[in-house]
Amino acid sequence: MTARDRLLGLTVVLLWGLNFLALRAGLDHFPPFFFAALRFAVIAVPVLLFVPRPKVRLRWLLLYGTGFGILQFAFLFTAMRAGMPTGLASLVLQSSAPFTVLLGALFLRERIRPVQVAGIVVAMAGMAVIGWDRLEHASLLPVLLTLAAGLGWAFGNIGARQATVESPGLDTMHLTLWIAVVPPLPMFVLSAATEGPTTGLHAVVDSFSAAGWPALAAVAYTAILATVVGSGMWTYLMSRYPAGVVAPFTLLVPVVGIAAAWAFLDETPTPLSLIGGVIVIAGAFAATTGKRPKVDPAQAAELDAAAGTPELVKA
Repeated sequence: MTARDRLLGLTVVLLWGLNFLALRAGLDHFPPFFFAALRFAVIAVPVLLFVPRPKVRLRWLLLYGTGFGILQFAFLFTAMRAGMPTGLASLVLQSSAPFTVLLGALFLRERIRPVQVAGIVVAMAGMAVIGWDRLEHASLLPVLLTLAAGLGWAFGNIGARQATVESPGLDTMHLTLWIAVVPPLPMFVLSAATEGPTTGLHAVVDSFSAAGWPALAAVAYTAILATVVGSGMWTYLMSRYPAGVVAPFTLLVPVVGIAAAWAFLDETPTPLSLIGGVIVIAGAFAATTGKRPKVDPAQAAELDAAAGTPELVKA
């Protein structure tokens, strides 16, 4: 992986790690399903008006938007409203890394090496430690919901990977923007059915007040910085490298998320949770360690031209 691409990956880590603070601020004000719909709706409207639809098969666009936009945030926001600590949520959500490897092997025929199998087993053991700790202090349900969010994110990764592999030279920013078109309508319907048809609207009106401005700032951060900028960089990396090479960057997100929650929300993780987190990160790192497959010089040159870089460096 090139030095520039590593820097992009670290930028995504920072944006997504701090995003958990914005999510907490938004969920303290908005109902979870409505908040998920709102964060994508503010992007979807201008996208429909001004951004050309990417030339990818509809199935991959829907898979990316449903996995990343609907499943991930519906489960994650519900978990956080149900009591999942912000920092711990950023950690457990990284279950998407081994999930991505498993789904990549199942649907993309990416080879899983023995060390990756061992890493997945270790990561599952770390999740079990966290689950045991949560049973000692609170309900296990938020952990399970966050794991479901990680699985949803992994399905989104597969959709992104398939779309970019099948469409060489695809504008990854257009793809990232267009996934925002998928979640709003289903999530608004789900919000109306479960949270009340006017609850979200009342929350929007209340946000235009002296006490409500953090909620508006949260929507802006999650929509623009976390989704457009962060996900745009992520989609670019997924288009350029195998899923197992890119996924390890997400393992650094909880480092930022836990530190930020500790510093700004006074969330002090239990020692057992931290131990489980270290086990998860170690296992997930092993599970997602991979080498970029060899390509012939002509293909490498074509990939570099599409990415706008002079040289392709193996990871």
